[in-house]
Amino acid sequence: MSSQSEPGASSEILRAEGLVKHYSDGNVKALQGVSLKIEVAESVAITGPSGCGKSTLLHLLGGLDRPTEGEVFYRAKPLAQLDIDQYRAREIGFVFQAFHLMPTLTTVENVQIPMFEAPWTRRERVERAQQLVAEVGLAHRQNHRPSQLSIGERQRVAIARALANEPSLLLADEPTGNLDSTNQEEIIHLLDQLRQDRRLTMVIVTHSHEVAQAADRRIAMKDGRVQGT
Repeated sequence: MSSQSEPGASSEILRAEGLVKHYSDGNVKALQGVSLKIEVAESVAITGPSGCGKSTLLHLLGGLDRPTEGEVFYRAKPLAQLDIDQYRAREIGFVFQAFHLMPTLTTVENVQIPMFEAPWTRRERVERAQQLVAEVGLAHRQNHRPSQLSIGERQRVAIARALANEPSLLLADEPTGNLDSTNQEEIIHLLDQLRQDRRLTMVIVTHSHEVAQAADRRIAMKDGRVQGT
């Protein structure tokens, strides 16, 4: 996923400083002093064994949880000083391994869900959803429900939904974890193309060597700490 930015032209979009996260009254130490910087339009893969804190870090970057200590900065502003609901709704697109599609809704309807938090008219929502569905290669499946789609197609719908509100950041937690090798390769290519077209910043938690290798940069974690980049 090579960045298209000119050397030196990119700027910091996310920064984490001294992130610590404890659960269960401090007995579980998910993160222990994590600091990192991510540039605009950069693709970063966060790797490491299960339980090392990868998903916890992603949740903190996306404002889904708050650190026990430390701070996350978005465009140099602490998340603690932002409207966190607006940050998640307007700046972040989330993609998860489990898709989280509504089973009773069609492809186009599922993609519209985040738009209800934004000032889109019904016509604008439908038109934008149709456009996004076409971009992920599912125009011919726009009226199908999740049960009528393959696993790879469901992930494409989830990706289109993540882009609904034109986010600047795409955060993905094991986006190819449920896919076979063919679908994994297709999703890697799709994410790369969408990132380049929109100059998105992308952070992906993954166990996949192929996904990690496709990123601009890899951040390795172990026991709640960053081991290397």
